[in-house]
Amino acid sequence: MSPVVVIGAGLGGLSAAIHLAAAGRDVTVVEALAEPGGCCGTARVGAYRFDTGPSVLTMPGVLAEVFGAAGQELRHWLPLRRLDPSYRMVFEDGSRLDVRPEREAMIEQVRAVCGPAEAARYARYRRLLGEMFRVEWPAFIDADMTRLRGLARPAALLRLARLGGFRRLDRLAARHLTDPRLIRAHTFQALYVGLSPQRALGIYAVIAHMDTVGGVYFPERGGMHAIPAAMASLLEKLGASIRYGVRARRVETDGDGVTGVLMAGGERLPAAQVVVACDRLAARRLLPSLAGDWRLRRPRHSPSCLVVHVGLDRELTGQAHHTLRFGRAWRETFAALAAGRPQPDSSLLITCPAPDGEAAPEGHTALSVLEPAPNLRAADWGRLRPELEARLLGRLAEAGYGDVAGAPRLVLDPPAWAERGHSAGTPFALDHRFTQTAWLRPSAVARRVPGLHFAGMYTAPGVGVPPVLISGRLAAERILRETR
Repeated sequence: MSPVVVIGAGLGGLSAAIHLAAAGRDVTVVEALAEPGGCCGTARVGAYRFDTGPSVLTMPGVLAEVFGAAGQELRHWLPLRRLDPSYRMVFEDGSRLDVRPEREAMIEQVRAVCGPAEAARYARYRRLLGEMFRVEWPAFIDADMTRLRGLARPAALLRLARLGGFRRLDRLAARHLTDPRLIRAHTFQALYVGLSPQRALGIYAVIAHMDTVGGVYFPERGGMHAIPAAMASLLEKLGASIRYGVRARRVETDGDGVTGVLMAGGERLPAAQVVVACDRLAARRLLPSLAGDWRLRRPRHSPSCLVVHVGLDRELTGQAHHTLRFGRAWRETFAALAAGRPQPDSSLLITCPAPDGEAAPEGHTALSVLEPAPNLRAADWGRLRPELEARLLGRLAEAGYGDVAGAPRLVLDPPAWAERGHSAGTPFALDHRFTQTAWLRPSAVARRVPGLHFAGMYTAPGVGVPPVLISGRLAAERILRETR
């Protein structure tokens, strides 16, 4: 068995490495940072700890499958709790909708807020989301899109068309729901794939299914960063090597494919297979022969975000873990982001984890606030940063969180995301327009170099914790299939 080198100890790289190591392969993971996690990172500001990456975990069964590949139970390594509500949604008119994970509880919420007729419509729409999910998951999400036979999905495509998957997402929701608040609750997820509900296809309603039907989860301790920490511990138990603080300079090849990885210090790691699990555009640096590929020359990036992490010297009561506060503007918000302008009336995602003894001292709170914003290629952040940060802090004060201007805080804007290795200053990678989704996502270029594979959010199936974990498993399966 020839050795495998995985570049990047984020969720995608760790997933690939665990599947390979569990199958008996000799695996070395190289990571430029001093700890695992990649995009799923963590940071401390004084006595407060914050997650600096994803804050929403759905489809925990995907994570359980990674541990199961090594014969381990997820709950023994990483206990999770299901959030209830998954989200609290606060609208501009002061009304509130709690997204509950159980079907009857959610229908009752809709009935109380939107009326019995809308509750009946919601129940039908919920069934539709489930049908779409059952078609999409095996055919387009949990499937290898680098193989030609991956194109042969006529039955699934026809079924999705009948369900409305190729309508625009906002029109699909409006066809079944009438209350604008409920429509927002089931279309804002388009931002996860870098598009507005007016541009995203209805197939992305599957994300609303994951959020609102499948439920949202969170580690009992350690925040979201506990996920890569547990995965790295499992990988080491399997006998794999993880080398932190070292940077890959180039993937070496000959006429037959990959031969090894040259490190920044001059060391060479021999390998017949390499998994690149970092920012996809780093492939230009790691493998110059791919630099001319059209998928790399003209990437279309998602909008970015401004995130303010604040340490409060008081405990907040009656808070949901995730609160979405919608501004008055809706269509105008997405039009502004697409044009490289800030939201005219910002909508915010406020994350307030329950105390776990690690994120904040007793009686204190670690609060995180995210506002969607233009990426570096669309706006001048030297000018925007002070204005948007002040506006965001003002919105927090208006929402009842008090004056937090003097509190300890960490601000992550597009220049900061760029410093952390995110192209175009966005942690959401490439958007999911038609030319950058499924078979057309850049992972397919790896087929030109035998032994080279990609994992992570720049590849299929795309952005989000479950897709990234799946991308790692698919890369491992390709390697195991090749060697067999």
